[in-house]
Amino acid sequence: MRKLGPLERSRLLLRQLAGVTTGVGTGLVLAPLVLLGWAGRLRRTAQPPPFTALTVRAARLERARLIRLLDADIAGSWPAHRALPYLSCRVGLAALGALMLATLVVGVGYGSLLLWGWALGSPLATVPSGIGGAFLASLTVLGLAAVIRLERQLAHHFLGPSEQEALRQRIVQLADSRAGVVEAITEERRRIERDLHDGVQQRLVALGLSLSRAQRSPERAAELLGQARREAALALTELREVAWRVYPTVLDEAGLGAALETLAERCPLPVRLHHTLPTEPPRPVATAAYFVICEAVTNTVKHGGDASEVTVTVTGGAAEPLSLRVADDGRGGADPAGGGLLGLARRVAALDGRLDIHSPPGGPTVITAELPCA
Repeated sequence: MRKLGPLERSRLLLRQLAGVTTGVGTGLVLAPLVLLGWAGRLRRTAQPPPFTALTVRAARLERARLIRLLDADIAGSWPAHRALPYLSCRVGLAALGALMLATLVVGVGYGSLLLWGWALGSPLATVPSGIGGAFLASLTVLGLAAVIRLERQLAHHFLGPSEQEALRQRIVQLADSRAGVVEAITEERRRIERDLHDGVQQRLVALGLSLSRAQRSPERAAELLGQARREAALALTELREVAWRVYPTVLDEAGLGAALETLAERCPLPVRLHHTLPTEPPRPVATAAYFVICEAVTNTVKHGGDASEVTVTVTGGAAEPLSLRVADDGRGGADPAGGGLLGLARRVAALDGRLDIHSPPGGPTVITAELPCA
């Protein structure tokens, strides 16, 4: 995942605090609804359809709050009978959230004595209270983080997909990734054909013409044979370039780190490479990682505009996911739906990985990916 800056982290904390505060308010509103619902069940009478619809709608509102403010990932549909148990637990969690918020206010209030308590003229009395308040506030922040995790887990438990639904979603995901891999392979074959047709083939045609002209013009044979040798050298160079883009042999011979170092040496732009690989990742993961970085660097060279350098960072491996980050200082505006980046997304999805492209107009462009190694 992309590393958050101080401003983004502050916004995230404020949004989560707003999510907990809003949850306390909705919990107070939901309490009478939950009591009425359980009272109807204790009387062993069926709930009227409008009341059932009301609990489902309330659960949907809670889902929207969790997605918007707490970054939760919750299914869009679930059985109606799960709504009331979820709302019941939600009310209890709202009471815990209210207690945490009240404790935070008290801790911040006493902690602020460290800033203005000296004005009271009794530091010996205010400083211990301020330290205790700051300590209480820090503990309450940890408690609020636990409440947020409980919010997400609770919603996922009651409103998450069933086992059959999860299997169905997994099948759909695998079918989509398989289709994407087939399309990516087809596009790669088209690119290789274009490279051979527009590059190597043209060089070989020019080589043949030079040899034919040398046969017809013995007086210019030395000049034409020299031209033919140059065309042959250029054709060999372009053929090596095509072979390198298809699959670099150094990846098998020396591993991912050596392949990336060779890529950095061949790039016309300066590439700052940072890689920490305690062990070599599995071959499919290493191959996908190499091509993600290679395509990202190539896009910077072609479309980066005034980019002056590229920074490549690779960490993880072994039991941890392999994390990739490619950043440049170009003009930005990369299109995630473009052919190259879309092919990368399909290649990463085939390994159950994640690819994120952040390229606002004006730059910078940051491409991050996570590839599971286990």
